[in-house]
Amino acid sequence: MATKRGLKFLAASHRYYLDGRPVPGVTSIIGVLDKPALPRWAARSVAEYVADHRDAVEHLYDMGRGPMVDALRGVPWQRRDDAATRGTSLHDIAERIAGGEEVDVPEPLIPLVEQALAFMEDYQIVPVATERSVASREHRFAGKFDLIADSKVGRAIWDYKSGKAIYPETALQLNAYAGAEFMGECGDESPVPECEAAYGVHIREDGYDVIPLEFGRHVYREFLVIREAFDIAKRVRGDWKVPGSGYARVPLLKTSEDDTP
Repeated sequence: MATKRGLKFLAASHRYYLDGRPVPGVTSIIGVLDKPALPRWAARSVAEYVADHRDAVEHLYDMGRGPMVDALRGVPWQRRDDAATRGTSLHDIAERIAGGEEVDVPEPLIPLVEQALAFMEDYQIVPVATERSVASREHRFAGKFDLIADSKVGRAIWDYKSGKAIYPETALQLNAYAGAEFMGECGDESPVPECEAAYGVHIREDGYDVIPLEFGRHVYREFLVIREAFDIAKRVRGDWKVPGSGYARVPLLKTSEDDTP
């Protein structure tokens, strides 16, 4: 039976399949870049948890060393997941509001949503496409952008962030989306609208910042170099479940003294 042509995103596993075959997401590809701030952030997250949750830490001591270590080393990733869930909720609400829908906003998100609305009004945002999956068959990647819109600064691709900052790698991310061959899932494909620029929108409870990002074919070409590096890294590392599948092979058999000629 022929595989149905098209892009499919599985939300539960956060995986993309293009024409029946898995393809890496743009953020996973960019993840091969070194992130020197990540170890410092992880260490600080654990230190802040210990400083701010005395009773919980005392309870962890009662559980024993092993469970305590397991719990504390998971703190940074729990914070990351909580922030991702918060950001996803903001994206979903912003998309629905941009489409003219009335939305009941959860109370903790009201300040962020108010700032997102202020951004849309201040920049005269007219959505062209929101929250659309994109892919490239030639270069084998996929992803999902937040917003392509007309505005007082022209037609651009925009990315909402509610975390600590807009990082430079966001430019690579948005150029990859804008350079993809099509948008749409399950065979419903159309060209990605042409964009003139890229911006990151840092949404905070006390305001927002719009950060211009480098944009153009030269940045897209740089992303494609990173795309190749992603494949190289996979070949080098191999499959951790299959010894010797990467560039470090299985150990040589030792020769006993009795076998020495």
